[in-house]
Amino acid sequence: MASHGLILAFGLFLGSSVAAHAAPLDEPLKPLPPVPSLDPKRVQLGLRLFNDPRLSVNNTLSCASCHRLDRGGADDKPFSLGFDGKPVEVNTPTVFNAALNFHQFWDGRVDTLEDQVHAVVTSPTEMGNTWETVVKRIAEDPGYAKDFKDAYPDGVTKLNIQASLADYERTLLTPNSRFDQYLLGNTDILTPREKFGYQRFKEYGCITCHQGVNIGGNMFQKFGVMGDYFKDRGNPSRADEGRFNVTGDEADRQVFKVPSLRNVAVTAPYFHDASASTLEHAVEVMFKYQLGREPMKNDTELIVEFLKTLTGEREGKPL
Repeated sequence: MASHGLILAFGLFLGSSVAAHAAPLDEPLKPLPPVPSLDPKRVQLGLRLFNDPRLSVNNTLSCASCHRLDRGGADDKPFSLGFDGKPVEVNTPTVFNAALNFHQFWDGRVDTLEDQVHAVVTSPTEMGNTWETVVKRIAEDPGYAKDFKDAYPDGVTKLNIQASLADYERTLLTPNSRFDQYLLGNTDILTPREKFGYQRFKEYGCITCHQGVNIGGNMFQKFGVMGDYFKDRGNPSRADEGRFNVTGDEADRQVFKVPSLRNVAVTAPYFHDASASTLEHAVEVMFKYQLGREPMKNDTELIVEFLKTLTGEREGKPL
């Protein structure tokens, strides 16, 4: 009996050691990469600018006003308010992991984070400013002037402001979600229901669009593949035309960038029109209008449980 107990104890020890060093799973989804190592002087400038309302025309609105890092990098309002206090056209997407998207904004109108900064600063409904004004304000601040000179040979310029903000945003990755840990081989970290939810996510075809390292953000798709979402919702708006507003191509009407599902449990409300206030509602809409399927009993609940495992960490703390 003693010998059997020793063998059993050794087996348990060996099993835990093997689990701790388990190989990554061969899955279509991949864990987030680590936060990149970038020039700390430039990143720090980007952090300050991200929180600086002087980027807006009337000194009332910063990037952080709408991209709240304590609210999943998004906003807790259906529509953020622009510099003039009026709501913008679409729901604010999260800034977390935005660096991994293949285009920026719901309609994908720009390719890079630098171009995204330009679009927001000069937008007549968001910050409403000009680069001449922004550069002048930043250059006249002695602290900024010194720190920009330390970080960039040519000091304060439009391009350097864009670059530092973009570099800061590149550090806003949220690795180490429970699902990432699962993908890396810690299969015990998910409950059986969460694992089954992931299986149903794949079997129903959700993974066809929500794919890649960002679990979305790498393709465009029509909203309403299997049904007329906008007719059923009513009250159509210009923003509902999606990518058509960018290209003028009829094939792009009501086409949007597929959003990342990372941290989706903490970024309600959902969709460009903020029409889904809960994750359960959002999944139901996807079943009806994107998949054209009726989920089996409890499958919506199971998929939601899986989606909640996608919440990552920021500076070592869960969002």
